Amino acid sequence: MHSKQAEVVSYRIIAIKKNAVTLYRIARKWRSLKLYRSYAEMPKIELPGNLEVKISDSTLRDGSQMPGIVLKKTQKLKIFEFLHEMGIEKLECFVFNERDRSLARDMLDCNYDHPDITGWARANVADIDANLSMEGINEVGILMSVSDTHIFDKLGLKDREQARDKYTEALQYAVDHGLKVRCHLEDITRADIPNFVIPFVKELLSIAPDAIFRICDTLNYGVPFEETPLPFSIPKIVRAFKEIGAEDLEMHVHDDFGLGVANTLAGYWYGANWSSLTFMGIGERAGNTELEKILTFLFCRVKGFEKYNPAPVTELTRYLEHELAFRLPRNKAIVGENIFAHESGIHTDGVLKNPFTYEPFPPEVVGGQRVLLIGDSSGREVVRYKMQEVLNELLGVEVNLRKNDRRIKMICNDIHKLYDEEARTSSVSDDELREYAIKYFLTSEEAFPPWIAHTRYE
Repeated sequence: MHSKQAEVVSYRIIAIKKNAVTLYRIARKWRSLKLYRSYAEMPKIELPGNLEVKISDSTLRDGSQMPGIVLKKTQKLKIFEFLHEMGIEKLECFVFNERDRSLARDMLDCNYDHPDITGWARANVADIDANLSMEGINEVGILMSVSDTHIFDKLGLKDREQARDKYTEALQYAVDHGLKVRCHLEDITRADIPNFVIPFVKELLSIAPDAIFRICDTLNYGVPFEETPLPFSIPKIVRAFKEIGAEDLEMHVHDDFGLGVANTLAGYWYGANWSSLTFMGIGERAGNTELEKILTFLFCRVKGFEKYNPAPVTELTRYLEHELAFRLPRNKAIVGENIFAHESGIHTDGVLKNPFTYEPFPPEVVGGQRVLLIGDSSGREVVRYKMQEVLNELLGVEVNLRKNDRRIKMICNDIHKLYDEEARTSSVSDDELREYAIKYFLTSEEAFPPWIAHTRYE
């Protein structure tokens, strides 16, 4: 072999070796990549410090105060049964009139280990006595308004010290009579936290070291940002309580600015171990943080929350909508009718190939059902799929259609013509699809069986 030929061969060998090394590195890198193409492959996040957190329901107390909503006893008991099925640890209720007390007795008589039935009281002896008279209620939440507008304007007290004395006396009375207590610090995100709330909480801790402190973001002035100053920063409020020895903290966030879920999760992430929620967010004004959102988020996105069961969520929603004539927005997260509804061409095509592409969790997680609709943004793939379903039903045999079937194109053209002419503003119903199936597949000159495996229609 001539030296020039040898040199060429040598270069080629070197090039092959380099290519082999490159391919090997690519293969190694590819094998090390995490592919997220299914719900099982998508990793869950973790709460800092593996904190064990719990849920307390206030639907039967705060939720029942929603203007225009009157919950009957049978409806409240139904909600109670659903909460039990979901695995909710605690609920609170009123015990001031015979309606309330009858409900509490019936729930207690179920002898469930969850949810624990607890009471609610204003900071006075009469309210606490009402809870003490209910055998089986061992925990009570005591309302302690801490913002100046509540202390002076609502309660008509002369100064903060009078408020402090009123609250500590009520707490001491409850503790002396054997009750476990929650201190509901109302309107804390508009209160003087360094100069009043923190010294006050220290005094409460000296009376009830095991008390639960409810952080009430009453008008949703709180924000989930650590950099924001007090009294607005939820992370700073939680941290301040932890630093003085308050171990059990509960978030109770109203949704006036739409930050209920964000502030509740921020509380969990910075050390709160309870949240007080209402189903569908019902409550005063804009309502409260929605139980179904927190429950489903913890179950689907956070490690270690298999103890909860969100499957009854959709059923309870439809029950309350029917019973209370209460209509939710169709696109409301978790429970809205459109959560698993798909219409546009890109989305329906993706979901038909792999639901993971456009659904954050399978519908059955919350007891929902996937719905594919045909509208002005739909493409041929969803029309093919829906027409296939209709023909299966009409003919009683398994039908397999192709996306490029001429009749599918003709049906799409007919549908989009309606929208182009603004002749309709709604989705195409299943009854209309049956008419299209009969017209184009069963009675027209186009009708011949393209679903036979050996037949190919170009």
